[in-house]
Amino acid sequence: MGEEREDSQRLKRAAAAAYDYENDPRWADYWSNVLIPPHMSSRPDVVDHYKRKFYQRYIDPEFVVEAMSSSSSTQSSRSSATSSAVPPPTNDRSQPRNSGSTTRTSGTSASADPNPTPLRWDRQTIQFSVNAWVFIVAVLAIFPLIPKNLSQRAYRLSFMGTACSSLYSLYSLYGKPRAWNLQSLQAYFQSIIATKDFISFTYCITFVTSNICLKFALIPILCRAVEHVAKFLRHNFARSSLYRKYMEDPCVWVESNTTTLSILSSQAEIGLGFILIISLLSWQRNFLHTFMYWQLLKLMYHAPVTSGYHRSGWANIASVVSPLIYRYAPFLNTPLSMAQRWWFRSLLQSLYLLPLILFPIQGPNATDPLSTLKPCVIIYDKGAWTRVLITRN
Repeated sequence: MGEEREDSQRLKRAAAAAYDYENDPRWADYWSNVLIPPHMSSRPDVVDHYKRKFYQRYIDPEFVVEAMSSSSSTQSSRSSATSSAVPPPTNDRSQPRNSGSTTRTSGTSASADPNPTPLRWDRQTIQFSVNAWVFIVAVLAIFPLIPKNLSQRAYRLSFMGTACSSLYSLYSLYGKPRAWNLQSLQAYFQSIIATKDFISFTYCITFVTSNICLKFALIPILCRAVEHVAKFLRHNFARSSLYRKYMEDPCVWVESNTTTLSILSSQAEIGLGFILIISLLSWQRNFLHTFMYWQLLKLMYHAPVTSGYHRSGWANIASVVSPLIYRYAPFLNTPLSMAQRWWFRSLLQSLYLLPLILFPIQGPNATDPLSTLKPCVIIYDKGAWTRVLITRN
C-alpha cells in the first residue's frame, strides 16, 4: 500500500509539473494574491511550491504538497532576519510560515517563546495597514447615517488609499524605471500595464478625478481590501484567541471564496460602465471620464489577470441582450456590430489623455519642448506594445 501511494503521488507530482498554469486564469489571480517578500517571488523553487499548492487546491485535492526544502526556508529566514535586525529566535518563527504544512507542528514552540517578536513593518504589514484603513473608510462612505460631507470625503479617501496601496505594490515588485527616457518608460509600462495592481491604480485614479460620486464603485475596493486583510490575519494571527473567537470564520470564508469576490468585482466594474453611459443624460455628465473608463474596461477584458472574469460577465450579458435585440430592436444590430469590432480587435489604448504615457517625440529641428508633442496611440498586438503616430492628411 505504501509503494502504491508513493507511485500515485509521483504521478501526481508529474501531472502538477506538466500542468499549463499560464493559460489558467485562476493561477494568475492566485499568484497575485500570494503575499511574499519581493526577493522570494522571483525564485523558481518558491514559484514551483506555490504552483503545487495551487494544483492541490483547484485540480487535485488528494495531491500532497511537500514542505519547501530546509535550505530555502533557512535562506529566506536569514534574509528576513538580516533585513529587520531581529534576534535569532525570529528564525524559528519565520521558518514555519514558509514551510507550508509544518506550521501547526512548530506553532507550539514558537508560541512558548517568552519574548515574542514584535510585528515587523515589512511589505505585507504595510499593505495590511493600508487596506484595513481603506476597508474602514469605505464602510463609512456607504453607511447611510453618515453626514453627506463626511461620506463624500471618506469616498475619495477610499480610492486614494487603494491607489497608494497599488502604487506601493508596483514599486515593491517592479521598482521604478531605470531611466526617464522614452525607451525605458516604454519597457517599464510594458511590464506593469497588464498587472492587477496597475489596473486597480488606474481604476482608483479614474474615480478620484471624477465629479460623480458613485458609491457602487466602492464594491471592487471593498473586495480587494477584504482579501488582503483576511489573508494577513489568517497567516499572522492564527494563534490569537481574539482572532479564533471573532474573525476566524469570516477570514476562512473570504479565503475560500476569492473567486466569488473576483466575479462580484468584475460585474460591478461592468455595471459601472453602463451607469456612466446613463449619467451622460444628466447634468453631471462627463464624456472624458466615461471614455477613459471604457478604455479601462477594455484593458480589463484583454489583460490575462482579469480577462477570465470579465469575459464571463460579458458573455452572460450577451446571452440575455442579444435575443431581445434580435427580436424587438433589429435596427441596433449595425451599431452593435461596429462596437463589437472595436471591442474585440487588438487592444487599442487611446492614451493621449494621460500625459504620463503620452510620450513626446523629438522632431529633427525641434527647439521648443511643447512643439515636440504629437498625438499617438498605444496598440497591443500579438504580445507586443507599439506606439503609432496620428497624422492628418
